[in-house]
Amino acid sequence: MTDTDKEKKKKKMVNITINLPEIYDENIKKLIGMKIVASRSEAIRTALRDFLHNEYDNLKLLGFFGEGS
Repeated sequence: MTDTDKEKKKKKMVNITINLPEIYDENIKKLIGMKIVASRSEAIRTALRDFLHNEYDNLKLLGFFGEGS
């Protein structure tokens, strides 16, 4: 596999800035210390992925996904 093929398969990340309550950050740091997650970004991505997975049916009903989803 060439470098170009690898780049095409790699998902593009978008950098965003968010504000969190301090307690969330403290707990994320504990998870990092326990080696449950590698970074703040990974913790937040995991939480968002789990939320979207759990809410998929509701989001679909609200039209968050196009036809054929």
